[in-house]
Amino acid sequence: MPVALEIFINHAYLILFGWIAAEQIGLPIPSVPVLLTAGTLTATHQLSLPLVLLSAVLACVVSDSIWYFMGARHGGVIVRMVCKLSFESASCVRRTGDFFQRYGSRALLLAKFVPGLGAVAAPIAGQSKMPYATFVTFDAAGALLWSLSATLVGRFFGDVLKRHPGALAEAGHSAGALFVLLLVGFFCYRVYRQRAFLRQIRGAKIEPQDLKTMLDAGEDVYIIDLRHPLDYLPDPRRLPGAVLFKPDTLVAEGDRIPRDRDIVLYCTCPSDATSARTALRLRNLGIYRVRPLHGGYEGWKKLGYPLEPMEQKTVA
Repeated sequence: MPVALEIFINHAYLILFGWIAAEQIGLPIPSVPVLLTAGTLTATHQLSLPLVLLSAVLACVVSDSIWYFMGARHGGVIVRMVCKLSFESASCVRRTGDFFQRYGSRALLLAKFVPGLGAVAAPIAGQSKMPYATFVTFDAAGALLWSLSATLVGRFFGDVLKRHPGALAEAGHSAGALFVLLLVGFFCYRVYRQRAFLRQIRGAKIEPQDLKTMLDAGEDVYIIDLRHPLDYLPDPRRLPGAVLFKPDTLVAEGDRIPRDRDIVLYCTCPSDATSARTALRLRNLGIYRVRPLHGGYEGWKKLGYPLEPMEQKTVA
């Protein structure tokens, strides 16, 4: 038996707990390959299926509970921090917010199946003041569904390998290398996607100081607030004169966007991702005087620039 596999078997439940907890904390390390390996070993009775699932669920609940309470205390600051740890930061805030708005606590049953949503769902649940008992119930159920699906796939392959002992021995020798290759490939793919997106938006942003200068000079700038409703619940303010739009609505109603003046978009996503993506889509519609605000709402607020109370009637 390969040394790596022997070590994994001897400390499987502790390794599972630590690895999955690290992923749920926000580190970009996939847990599915580990669960597949554990599931394969349950087919040969080298590991216990109930204990594998218990380790996975406990890891998720412990990590998610930490983020839940931090989200409840610090709100959007924690959500954005978790997203920055994730390679899916370009869209995780808005996608998770949309999930919660549509499904409520049931979103926790599906969050771990969607890349980028598993880690950020817990702080958003805390930010939205979901009762902890409700959170931990649905979070544990979602963790069980997620870990059970991956483990059972691994067990299926384990059952197949049991019927072919030669294939089992060969798989044991190559499992370590295959696992490393999967991790490296996963990491490289995420890095490539993130960098490709950042290259697209580099140089297209407007600085808060420049926008402030334009407003002070009386320029008629059309400012669009792309934040999700969960983002402005704890701080119901906006930039002066900003109009609220959802990104999909904004693109669908592009004929309402003026072409004869500067347009500035802002959000609360890491790297201003929602604003940048929406700006690119608007440019494809022929709206060229559009730029994302560097630093978004938080960058503007940190500089002490003026804000005004939110008016829900301006939401499009």
